[in-house]
Amino acid sequence: MSNIKIKKISHLETIPVRSEVLRKGKPIESCYFEGDELEETVHFGLFNDEILIGVASIFKTKSNHFSEEKQYQLRGMAVLEDYQGKRLGGVLLEEAIRFVQQNQADILWFNARENAVNFYKNYNFRIFGKPFDINGIGIHYVMYMNFVG
Repeated sequence: MSNIKIKKISHLETIPVRSEVLRKGKPIESCYFEGDELEETVHFGLFNDEILIGVASIFKTKSNHFSEEKQYQLRGMAVLEDYQGKRLGGVLLEEAIRFVQQNQADILWFNARENAVNFYKNYNFRIFGKPFDINGIGIHYVMYMNFVG
């Protein structure tokens, strides 16, 4: 993996990776998220040479859990199974953090799968509240990082 790079992609380009990693065996429609097509939504692709191996999407949207004014949500972060455990998810996450910081975010938040909580904790994200179940997907935790205060 000598040629790893990240670039902005369209929401349609995220669908195969979302489907394979996050919605395996579920209808392809479940891979489309509300707000995917909005102009302020940004989708990042992680490439090994020219092969798309990971995706992450940043939505400018507010959570009722937080009072901060300028909130961004990370959604659909996924790295293909063959590339997991190689610190590539961290490369993608760091790009997402850099993007929201450059856009003067107050907070970045997301719903993390139970098996990904420790990964995000390694990047200084914190858990907010109690775990909850997303039907058909599993236990999640709201996690966040503040950029003010």
